[in-house]
Amino acid sequence: MERYESAVDRAIREATERGAFDDLPGAGKPLHLRNPGDDDWWLKQLMEREQISGAELVPPTIALRREADTYPEALVGLSDEESVRAVLEDFNERVRADWRRPGVGRGLPVIARPVDVDDMIARWRALRAAR
Repeated sequence: MERYESAVDRAIREATERGAFDDLPGAGKPLHLRNPGDDDWWLKQLMEREQISGAELVPPTIALRREADTYPEALVGLSDEESVRAVLEDFNERVRADWRRPGVGRGLPVIARPVDVDDMIARWRALRAAR
């Protein structure tokens, strides 16, 4: 009696016969599983290998709110008011663009607020003066 072989099994068998799996990197070496009970081990290794911090994975509105929380301290490295103003105006434009995005899901939307550019510049000046 002939045994049934699925298309996947046949493709693997044929690739093995052709030698497609010979001399692969890591062949014969153990898998490095840091926490074998962790179902997301592969995702964590992918993020580490691709240097993804996870900050890129949050919704845009949350990312904008987190960015706003870093002001004005994150601006201290800028040397002139024109640069600070440009960064803050760009931020406010991204907030307005986020407002125009259609909401998804149920519940109340999370809203990012624009920053007061003049107030932030005054705070930036105070921080620069204190340095």
